[in-house]
Amino acid sequence: MNVFRKKNIADILSELEANEGKQESLGKFLSQKDLIFFGIAAIVGAGVFSTIGQASFDGGPAVIFLFMFTALACGFAAMAYAEFASMVPVSGSAYTYSYVAFGEVIAWIIGWSLIMEYAVGNITLAISWSDYFTGLLSNMGIRLPQWIQMDYLSAHKGFNDAVALMTSGKSFENLPNNLQLAHTAWTTAPQIGSFHFVADIPALAIIVLITWLVYRGMKESRNASNIMVYVKLAVIALVLIVGIFYVDTDHFDPFAPNGLSGVLKGVSAVFFAYIGFDAISTTAEECKNPQRDLPRSMIWSIIICTLLYIAIALVLTGMVNYKELNVGDPLAYVFDQVNLKWFAGIVAVSAVVAMASVLLVFQMGQPRIWMSMSRDGLLPPKFSKIHSKYKTPSFATIVTGFVVAVPALFMNLTMVTDLCSIGTLFAFALVCAGVLVLQDKDIPRGKFRIPYLNGKYILPTGFVLGLLSIFIWNKNGAEAFVYNTPQVYEPTNFVTQLSKDDAVKMTAYVETNYQVKSIDFNNDLEAMLSSVKEKSADQYVVLIEKAPVDQQLKFETGFDLFKHKIPMWLFLIAMVFLCVWSFKKNLSLIPMLGLICCIYMMAELTIWNWLYFSVWLLIGLLIYFSYSRFHSKLNQR
Repeated sequence: MNVFRKKNIADILSELEANEGKQESLGKFLSQKDLIFFGIAAIVGAGVFSTIGQASFDGGPAVIFLFMFTALACGFAAMAYAEFASMVPVSGSAYTYSYVAFGEVIAWIIGWSLIMEYAVGNITLAISWSDYFTGLLSNMGIRLPQWIQMDYLSAHKGFNDAVALMTSGKSFENLPNNLQLAHTAWTTAPQIGSFHFVADIPALAIIVLITWLVYRGMKESRNASNIMVYVKLAVIALVLIVGIFYVDTDHFDPFAPNGLSGVLKGVSAVFFAYIGFDAISTTAEECKNPQRDLPRSMIWSIIICTLLYIAIALVLTGMVNYKELNVGDPLAYVFDQVNLKWFAGIVAVSAVVAMASVLLVFQMGQPRIWMSMSRDGLLPPKFSKIHSKYKTPSFATIVTGFVVAVPALFMNLTMVTDLCSIGTLFAFALVCAGVLVLQDKDIPRGKFRIPYLNGKYILPTGFVLGLLSIFIWNKNGAEAFVYNTPQVYEPTNFVTQLSKDDAVKMTAYVETNYQVKSIDFNNDLEAMLSSVKEKSADQYVVLIEKAPVDQQLKFETGFDLFKHKIPMWLFLIAMVFLCVWSFKKNLSLIPMLGLICCIYMMAELTIWNWLYFSVWLLIGLLIYFSYSRFHSKLNQR
């Protein structure tokens, strides 16, 4: 049995034409403007109202280059998506494209990993929406109990971290706000035996509402999305128009306070803000002219959103110093700082609308992927059932609602954000690779094709020059990476593993040797160590090296350190392979750059994300080899 059997483009198109107008077909309601608005709805969300603050804090005003880099990386991937969407205008997105390029088992893996993007991504969005919504209610004087607005894992971990920090001398009032909230949620939650009932109820509510809207039909979803996009764009325009009068150009100096590393520090979070553009491709069968409109809408949505992000970043970093922007609601914060508190309220309301629009687009994408997989026999037939009245994949939409709603009650934001990113990047990478695999194949082509630029010599030369520049400009960092040089723990990680006696000894040691008085920091050891590190990173290293605690508490060494470098080593090995492949096959440079950018951003994620993702893929393969390969329609031919 051939698990790499491929679908033929001509067969896909003829099957699509045969189903036109039948019960199995979806309604065609979407114009190019609607598709661009879906793209804006999906991209302009957490990036504007939350992520941009942390990214600006890390990179300063130069964060605009991070948005340019991320847009360029996503633009390369978008062009690969656009070429496939023009060739195969069906709802399967990267799943169907991989079926054509690589074969069935790879298509299944992509379809399975896309759950990471759409379903798991919506878990992230639902949790973020809940945070914005409860914050808005709090500002209006309506305060919900903490245990119904926080997930179980965050409350449990935050409670343990809070206890550890208080044991080391930090008072409850001096704990970070998130740890105070977690401690409160855990200690005030109803208990059943030893189980604390902590669940994010607002996240559940918004998922139920959005799922109902998506179930009701594409027209309703389109109209709701367009309204929310108009609201977002109006608020952003207002932010720019009002904010520009409060810009102080002195805040642009220094422009890149933390250098290139500071700018790139937020690459994963900013990338997460962009991933929604590919959801447009899942609506292919509901477009009036998909071969023309899909490619244009993907590219235009990325261009428009990038310009918006750059403009907002410049206004934010011009209104206040970049050091003040490490907050969860940067747009509201900057207007609060210039005494426009009423405007901060408008921003808070628009943030709730913005997050809901992203939820809507993602919640549309997942059922259509499952519908395509079901049509091919890889999932049960129920998933491809089309509602006779609403013309939507009804069963798949309901299942998506359950898949998103239940984990959103209990999972934490960081875990699902990274899982969503790695699943999306994997799909992007294979779509770019698929364009390269089909580059010279004699197959039906659509109206859009990526401009060809031979990467035979450019790619290997660029890779070699990149390695040389790293060893020249960052020799110490490169040698530490290659030789796995032991690294001291960061203050928080160091303090949380100390016993009470060790914490007392460390406090006395720091006071005696570094003229840092514990009374000035409310007996907070972590704050004392952080103050030393802020003054001099080298002095902090010496402090930890000479600290009166066990050696194993000071340094991350051996495999514990090396395991975090495994993704980057895999990237370097992949680069060697890609250079050889490009040289031998004269591959097109643009999709190759898209592939490299995606693999690099995957390498920036932690080893734990790779491990969780690998386990997820193994579960998917078990399902494929036990059910899907036997029920595949290609297997029946």
